[in-house]
Amino acid sequence: GTTWICEIVDMILHGGDPEQCKRDVITRRVPMLEFAAPGKLPSGTDLLASRPSPRVVKTHLPARVLPPSFWLNGCKVIYVARNAKDVAVSFYHFYLMNKLLPHAGTWAEYLEEFMAGRVVYGSWYDHVKGYWERRKEHPILFLFYEDMKEDPQREIGKVVQFLQRELSPAVLDAIAHHTSFESMRDNPTTNYTSVPADLMDHHVSPFMRKGIAGDWKNHFTVAQSERFDEDYAQKMAGTDLRFRTEL
Repeated sequence: GTTWICEIVDMILHGGDPEQCKRDVITRRVPMLEFAAPGKLPSGTDLLASRPSPRVVKTHLPARVLPPSFWLNGCKVIYVARNAKDVAVSFYHFYLMNKLLPHAGTWAEYLEEFMAGRVVYGSWYDHVKGYWERRKEHPILFLFYEDMKEDPQREIGKVVQFLQRELSPAVLDAIAHHTSFESMRDNPTTNYTSVPADLMDHHVSPFMRKGIAGDWKNHFTVAQSERFDEDYAQKMAGTDLRFRTEL
């Protein structure tokens, strides 16, 4: 969902012109703050340091470890949250194809690690709650992946308003078309096929895999789903943050 929103934001800032968004791959148009692969690709901080303000920054960092300047300077944050079960499945396949990460093991083994928060970027539960709570004091647009799948134009409209831009309905439709899963999957500037194969192996699993809500049903057993739900209820107790697990 993060790559998706990056492409949407880049389109909005360029008036919905897809040709402008072909100027470079998404990883260079919207650098990832914490990314570093020395000797392979330029780091996110190096790319960002060379950019004029206002800059668009991608990150997966939890709110508690973001540089304080992000909060002190009132940086606008667009956060895309996805239901935990689909994140677990998506992240598992990402682990398998990403050579920078340790081997994920079996699905059952990985699911235990995910629930315990022993994965890259830590606990999903803490991550979503961290940004959900901070939205009360900071300019955070909190979007749901499932809502974006359900009605892309509506959610893109929220981003346009948040960024204080004005775009016609026709341009919103064009952005929705350009940023559809099918378009981004087939677009070499967004599908990550430009990343060296020794960093990401698309033969194991494509970066753009399915892009749907509810794929967890194809991976979770009934027992796994029930146990996950019990654990989820405990970890998400006390928050009014609610997710849909299917459409």
